[in-house]
Amino acid sequence: MGIKILQQSKSQKQKAEAYVFFAKAANMGNLKAMEKMADALLFGNFGMQNITAAIQLYESLAKEGSYKAQNALGFLSSYGIGMEYNQAKALIYYTFGSAGGSMMSQMILGYRYLSGINVLQNCEVALNHYKKVADYIADKLEKSESIPVEKVRLTEKPENLSSNSEILDWDIYQYYKFLAERGDVQIQKALYYFLKAAKAGSANAMAFIGKMYLEGNAAAPQNNATAFKYFSMAASKGNAIGLHGLGLLYFYGKGVPVNYAEALKYFQKAAEKGWPNAQFQLGFMYYSGSGVWKDYKLAFKYFYLAHQSGQPLAIYYLAEMYATGTGVLRSCRTAVEKRLKFLKKRRCIQWHFSYGIELPFKDIHLARRLYDMAAQTSPDAHIPVFFALMKLETVHLLQDILFFKQFTMCWKWMKLDNTLGPYWDLFVIGLIVAVLIFLLRNRYG
Repeated sequence: MGIKILQQSKSQKQKAEAYVFFAKAANMGNLKAMEKMADALLFGNFGMQNITAAIQLYESLAKEGSYKAQNALGFLSSYGIGMEYNQAKALIYYTFGSAGGSMMSQMILGYRYLSGINVLQNCEVALNHYKKVADYIADKLEKSESIPVEKVRLTEKPENLSSNSEILDWDIYQYYKFLAERGDVQIQKALYYFLKAAKAGSANAMAFIGKMYLEGNAAAPQNNATAFKYFSMAASKGNAIGLHGLGLLYFYGKGVPVNYAEALKYFQKAAEKGWPNAQFQLGFMYYSGSGVWKDYKLAFKYFYLAHQSGQPLAIYYLAEMYATGTGVLRSCRTAVEKRLKFLKKRRCIQWHFSYGIELPFKDIHLARRLYDMAAQTSPDAHIPVFFALMKLETVHLLQDILFFKQFTMCWKWMKLDNTLGPYWDLFVIGLIVAVLIFLLRNRYG
């Protein structure tokens, strides 16, 4: 119940109601609810931050085999947040987490072995950890009926678009697809909009209608025959998306008999127009030998072309080829780089945190620790660290005042950090000078 409310909630009040249900379920021993509550206590959702209580809950969950709890304890141990700073212990938690199925732990272990953080540097072990995550994500992508791509535009426009139809690009289609997945009524307007544009002769609109019927949604129930009709209309105008759509129908036998020769023909035409999904499909056909002789050099060629436009599965298969030395000289480092690119492209599991680039939340205790380390490392850092700590302690003090908390909930726009931004040091200097002048005047005045 809580998860359903949380997914559908649009206001902070509704989200708070969801956590009331989580709390009740957690008291009854529901592990998933306990995980949600532990996260809420750790991150301070709705003013509930209590790191000590979060750790106790995570430790209890870890004993029950929760990989999410193992991963969280590994993170807290590795930074010394609320518990002893212990990298060896963190490594144990991450290892148990990865064994339990935590993709986050797999990513962190991969990064540690790649960089040699508290373990012997080992590219092969890192590659193995990243492979498990990449395989998991790729499996999900391959099971979807359409092959997703990240906001890619055609490198060669298949039609001369008028000013009215110029906006009918991939981004617009992806936006309406997002609305459809949310069950938003706007998808009805999208279909009306595309039908009107298609009637006016827009090949892009025809192709998008074909995709809507191929994938199926509330406005356009899945219908292979209708998808074939609109893909054919778009393809007759030389539209790359329409050509690729026909290729998919023949490749998977949707509404037509499986015909690899026809699929190959349409994929080639779409690929010539620069459509990355078609380039990937050609690469896959030659890689797997689907309807053609296996040809790893051609597979590499088309995967590489598609990967340049960011096609995620093309990046995944390139990594596989480099990892196994299939059709290309084996390179562990290149395989790792490709897998990292694939995972970053999918933004699968808090990418920046997993890769070690940034933390998933602002944590004052960790910030203090890092500032102290900076001051100990270099004498030149003492003054900037002093001002940074002044800012940190000021914000922390304000956050701990109940009166301030009540007002920040009502006035969300009032954020000191955004207002003062990079001028905090000047603000602190001015404040110190003002205090000194006040004290001197009182003493000698």
